[in-house]
Amino acid sequence: MGFEPPQRLVRALGETYGEAAAAEWLGRLPALTGEALSAVDHGVTLDRVAAPGGRSSLVLLVHRADGTPAVLKIAPPGAAPGLERAALAHWNGWGAVELLAVPDAPVPADALLLERLHQEVSLRSLPEAKALLEAAGTVRRLWVDPPAGHAFETVEERTGRQLEPMRAAAVRDPALEPLVSAALAAREELVATSPELFLLHGNFRQSKVLSGERAPWLAVGPEPLTGERAYDLARLVRDRVEDLIASPGGAATARRRIKKLADSLEVDQARLRGWTLFRAVESGTRALSVGRTQDGELSLEFAGWL
Repeated sequence: MGFEPPQRLVRALGETYGEAAAAEWLGRLPALTGEALSAVDHGVTLDRVAAPGGRSSLVLLVHRADGTPAVLKIAPPGAAPGLERAALAHWNGWGAVELLAVPDAPVPADALLLERLHQEVSLRSLPEAKALLEAAGTVRRLWVDPPAGHAFETVEERTGRQLEPMRAAAVRDPALEPLVSAALAAREELVATSPELFLLHGNFRQSKVLSGERAPWLAVGPEPLTGERAYDLARLVRDRVEDLIASPGGAATARRRIKKLADSLEVDQARLRGWTLFRAVESGTRALSVGRTQDGELSLEFAGWL
């Protein structure tokens, strides 16, 4: 099967796994795609590759044998497609894209067959106030008790793996040390007193909520984990950061956004601020480390407002 993966995916995989590992997986992608198409349904047809697509997986728009439109998502092992499958199965379409059943054959471990949403229409297409309102209503549905015997990592475990790269960034650039130290101190205090344990989306933001037929808005692309709701909201607070930075009142807007989201979703405001700080600094230092200078500087400037 011949096709070119979107360049956005190629670049992101190289940043995440290294050029050699990314090239190896991308070289196997045509065979993986053929295997997945054969397994998920008899008579499934490929419409096209979704572009620009995602940063962690190949997204294929397909039709099933009965004519139903669907999406086939193929991800490298590092993206943990098995955990995404487990989370989507547990949500069972409540607030999130629906995982479609395949009765005749097991789906390959690296593939997911999903309901087709409107890929081109996310919450970012709405005015800011409306987008935040819809985002809050969507993420609220995802916060449920984790399934029994689950394999999801905790917020403490995931953020713990991010500490050393953040410290290394501060060593490379001592100007980052105050922000990194503040973020690490905030995280230490937060994990010491975590108040709740919910199943979380893990990467929730406006672009991860798409328009659908079954429901107006549904979340996609989870990186599921368990922990407190404030962690899940922290990335949403930083949405449209480029607009915030360009605005003369950006800092005040960011602080109002924290208060508004905390109040509307009954989340502790101080904890939301702490996780927002940590996640902004982590994202910024990670972006700088792979050469995405503009993204990194935006996130770090935002973090400095908090």
